[in-house]
Amino acid sequence: MTDPADLSVTLVDGYVDEPAHFGVPPYISTYPRFTAGAIVDAGVPESNVTYHTIDELREERSKWADVADADLFVYLGGMTVPGKYVGGTPAEPDEVRELAWVAEGVSVIGGPIRFGVGEENAGAQEMQRQDLDYDFLAMADVEAAAHDLVDSGLEGFENRYRDNEELDRWAAKGAFVVEQHPNHPDYLICELETSRGCAYRCSFCTEPMYGDPAFRTPESVVGEVEALYDRGVRHLRLGRQADILAYGGDGEAPNPEALRRLYGGIREVAPDLRTLHLDNMNPITVVNWPEKAREGIRIIAEHNTPGDTAAFGLESADPLVQEENHLNVTADECFRAIEIVNEEAGWRPGDDPADAPTHGPDAANRLPKLLPGINLLHGLKGERAETFEHNKQFLQRVYDAGLMVRRINIRQVMAFEGTEMADEGANIAKAHKKRFKQYKREVREEIDRPMLRRLAPVGTVLPDVHLEYHQDGRTFGRQLGTYPLLVGIPGERPLGTTVDVAVVDHGFRSVTGVPYPLDPNAASMDELTAIPGIGDRTAGDIVVNRPYDSAAAVPSPEIDFATFTGEYPTEEHPRAD
Repeated sequence: MTDPADLSVTLVDGYVDEPAHFGVPPYISTYPRFTAGAIVDAGVPESNVTYHTIDELREERSKWADVADADLFVYLGGMTVPGKYVGGTPAEPDEVRELAWVAEGVSVIGGPIRFGVGEENAGAQEMQRQDLDYDFLAMADVEAAAHDLVDSGLEGFENRYRDNEELDRWAAKGAFVVEQHPNHPDYLICELETSRGCAYRCSFCTEPMYGDPAFRTPESVVGEVEALYDRGVRHLRLGRQADILAYGGDGEAPNPEALRRLYGGIREVAPDLRTLHLDNMNPITVVNWPEKAREGIRIIAEHNTPGDTAAFGLESADPLVQEENHLNVTADECFRAIEIVNEEAGWRPGDDPADAPTHGPDAANRLPKLLPGINLLHGLKGERAETFEHNKQFLQRVYDAGLMVRRINIRQVMAFEGTEMADEGANIAKAHKKRFKQYKREVREEIDRPMLRRLAPVGTVLPDVHLEYHQDGRTFGRQLGTYPLLVGIPGERPLGTTVDVAVVDHGFRSVTGVPYPLDPNAASMDELTAIPGIGDRTAGDIVVNRPYDSAAAVPSPEIDFATFTGEYPTEEHPRAD
């Protein structure tokens, strides 16, 4: 029998995207961490465990040797919702299959890929279960499969789900693997699991396949955070749950005290966190238990970092689609939930949350603490021409009411075996493809841009923007967090660095910014002309008349230059709105 202490193990992260779980860089999901912890718990030394991302293998072919030479190779990945990604590119099915061919030891595949594989990582597809030529396909928890496979001397395992006692051990023991991620430590955000499973049964969703919600204790999550913090992690997201407000309760009603223990405990063991965000919040929870929900939302906003997003799964504002797909929230209920989150958490740091304006010239120049994000899904049963109008009218209603949402996510269904959409497949989505594209463009033009101006008006400061790529003479980057804004900065700046940015203009889902504070004695012509009110002539005057002792001395009659230099605005020159 193989001694675990002598085993070499390689984990390859092909990235995951699930309804309640994300792991595309700069995110790292729970799967590699829990699997590494399970393998170590089974007796394999940490030093014998190698972790690579799929992007690493693409960039350095020599690292494929770690796959070939391992006694045990574990592939982790799977996309059950489609998306567009900047920080990494999820593995395509052909790449996953090639890894199995290269591996000379025992190979295991697991994660959400067990639900099915399509021809590509995109929406409007039918997904089929495939083993992709691996020795073993983990049809339950891949971390449990890896543990039991090591424990059996690589002979085999029974598909099973891990229990909470195992998870308590594995989550903390697997923290070491983050140090092998190429983004560690500065540009890496760890997805944290508070629960999995869902109390509701929407037709398209894979999350109910995990059963009803099963919650980790605050102490378990906090213990994992402490282990990650000790390994240099400073960015966290509570993203692995269907509904953060239901945490620690019966799966439906809010439990504010559990949230207080969770968030308070995280802040106690990780005092210097740079990011603490969340993902999913069910709007039906907010409207069914409004007072408890308000208390929970206030607790989150007290402990989180700005720019946080609570994804609301409205999916469709069409009553017919809602009925045929068992969607649990109506458009009116979702609207009320948006109001409540805006009221309790839409304040900006620096404001007094009791009476601070959330937008306008008197609001603080930071992103709001916590706002809803709207998910809309197309290709569901019952979809018709009127569905697109229902959705547009709902979004317009939200905007006209003066409310804010952090982002609007519009996608097409992926039909998985085991969900009700499996019988219908992607036929509806394919039939409406042309209409979908036109509607999506209309939403971006008519709703997204004006909403973005409200959310991040000119002068809004975005700290710690990580610069990722160059395009058309500009540098693009993002903050770490939930659905971060894409920021374009004039000029080509060093990639991999971090800069604070002040917003100067708005696209459909992105903003243009200039470095903050902007030094008028060093700013380039491109940076100066990016500022509203400064054309080529004014920018030229600013450059010619350098140096300046203060922002007030800068010849910029149409704007308050102090907005971008960080100097405190005077009553004569209030901050630009």
